[in-house]
Amino acid sequence: MELLKLAVPCLFGLEGLVGDEIRRLGLSQVRVDNGRVTCRGTAADLARLNLNLRCGERVQLVLGAFTARDFQQLFEGVSAIPWEDWIPLEGHFQVKGYCRDSKLHSVPACQAVVEKAAASRLGGKYGVRTLSKSGERYQIQFSLVQDEAVISLDTSGDGLHKRGYRAVGVEAPLRETLAAAMVILSRYRGKDPFRDPFCGSGTIPIEAALIARNRAPGLLRRFDAQRWPAVPARAWMEAAEEAQDREFRGSYDIWGGDIDPKAVAIARDNARKAEVDDILRLEQADVRSLRCQGEYGQLVTNPPYGQRLMDEESVRSLCRDFGRVYRQIPPKWRVLVLSSREDFEKDFGRRADKKRKLYNGMLRCELYQFQRG
Repeated sequence: MELLKLAVPCLFGLEGLVGDEIRRLGLSQVRVDNGRVTCRGTAADLARLNLNLRCGERVQLVLGAFTARDFQQLFEGVSAIPWEDWIPLEGHFQVKGYCRDSKLHSVPACQAVVEKAAASRLGGKYGVRTLSKSGERYQIQFSLVQDEAVISLDTSGDGLHKRGYRAVGVEAPLRETLAAAMVILSRYRGKDPFRDPFCGSGTIPIEAALIARNRAPGLLRRFDAQRWPAVPARAWMEAAEEAQDREFRGSYDIWGGDIDPKAVAIARDNARKAEVDDILRLEQADVRSLRCQGEYGQLVTNPPYGQRLMDEESVRSLCRDFGRVYRQIPPKWRVLVLSSREDFEKDFGRRADKKRKLYNGMLRCELYQFQRG
């Protein structure tokens, strides 16, 4: 049986983590590129990826790749794809994409050509002049980079960072996929104490709880491909059963605090929706009163940047206070701080042992990693 080609776009800087996740799920031909990871798998693997990936943004089914230096080549390449294998007569498809460093640089023009070519192929196969727009959604994605076109179907629908638990957030939210990556990079596995003194809507401690419990992050939501006839319903049920069988049960020391009582209330509600409120504590607290006990532990946090939530001098003062608190933390704790502030280390009072460039959406940040011991 020929395996499907699957692609998982991700935030820049997380490609290696996504590649590791896919390998652990047992998929083959894993290749890590800038901003995405590709692999080979079955329709059942398509379901497993959507349910289990913590750091990937979505799962795309790659149906074609070819050179397109003009609109005729683009039309012919898209027309050659067997769309009828995936989109039924009543299916409703839309087209999105982007162009970069290519002769075909107009996104709307390319979008129109891709739509026309797919419609022509489907209309010819189904013997109709007009296609339905009332059925299930099929999102066609195209990319044109240096005249090479890649045509895909998006199987996820909403991005995978939308876990289903954060119906309400606070200002300047941290994307769930990035929060999970920060927890993974701290090497937290559920054994040590875990702290986030700037928890906001609770994303980091909730992702830590999901990792500690080994709970698949996609179990609470739906995906576009769940409604596709070409992907058996049994694949989704078996993927969910497999994920639930791998869950752990135990007691964990996971804590999140925030000075804003409204944020804490939202965080508690989000933890309840994520079904992890029984294994973490969320409290109103000032970072200056933070105490970390135990020889080993992880502190992972995303303090205010000063762009929308606080004025510059308040943020600098907060960073200095946080730096003083850090000097009281046991030396073998791992401390990871995500910030877009160029002067963070100066205000914190210590240079990071390691830095990693990451993006929270379009906002460039640094992940500062500290460990004294």
